[in-house]
Amino acid sequence: MIKCFFSIAVLTAGLAFSQSDQATSRVAKEVRHELVMLPHLDVFDNLAYQVQGNAVTLLGQVTRPTLKTDAEKVVKGIEGVDKVDNKIEVLPVSPNDDRLRRSLYRAIYGSASLRRYDLPVIKPIRIIVKNGNVTLEGVVDSQADKSVANIKANGVHGVFSVTNNLRVGE
Repeated sequence: MIKCFFSIAVLTAGLAFSQSDQATSRVAKEVRHELVMLPHLDVFDNLAYQVQGNAVTLLGQVTRPTLKTDAEKVVKGIEGVDKVDNKIEVLPVSPNDDRLRRSLYRAIYGSASLRRYDLPVIKPIRIIVKNGNVTLEGVVDSQADKSVANIKANGVHGVFSVTNNLRVGE
């Protein structure tokens, strides 16, 4: 089984694989590619997936219901995928959460020490807001960057809690 989070796709390369492992690896790479190409995916969405044989499980949180269905549709179209279990959560519509998302984005990506993470099209720090509770997902270069992101998120007025799931240097 290959388990990948949207912000990373760490696959073992350069080793001898059985044909089944090669097929699973190929499917995992294609799933990641299709997910990052979704047109409405943004920094406030977090997608993850697991590939086990010819079955793919989609996980994560999205702000738009259409993104959940689009993700399932593109993954079903991948050669070698026979089954898709779509466990993506659609976050509730909330003007307060939308305000928090904007404020969190400015606080995190506006920070001098984290500004470099704002450069890629696919932002490495994902900001998930549900009912005032914040989860940070993704990958940063150092423990210091992880700590700064946590401090910035906790400093936004109206945030009830912050869960920092950022991973360092994967």
